[in-house]
Amino acid sequence: MMKQAFVLLNHTLTGAQVAELEQRFGAEKIVNIPEDLQKRWANVPPEIESLEGWLQPFRDFLSAAGKSDDIAVIQGDFGATFSLVNFSLSLGLVPLYAASKRESSENTKGKKISLFRHVKFRRYR
Repeated sequence: MMKQAFVLLNHTLTGAQVAELEQRFGAEKIVNIPEDLQKRWANVPPEIESLEGWLQPFRDFLSAAGKSDDIAVIQGDFGATFSLVNFSLSLGLVPLYAASKRESSENTKGKKISLFRHVKFRRYR
């Protein structure tokens, strides 16, 4: 069966990230969550007390689409991420997060510019 990598991020993967998922982790297909879930993931409501019910559409998606040993790249709101990493582990998925290096410089006007360079994916443990 084809190994998939599900992406729950607030941005698109870089070329280096896609290459690592394919080469290092054996992903044969990159699966972005549906657009309605992408918008939801980017706008976790800070005013609600519990995210459990709010996260159910993500659990439903991962349960329906994922299989053991598929990958789930999960980063975002800390509470939502924590919950979905635990859920992914319960499904037998391999949850990952991106480790990056910050490179800062100043332009000619003295404005600080920070670039984040992907270094590697790490497994949540």
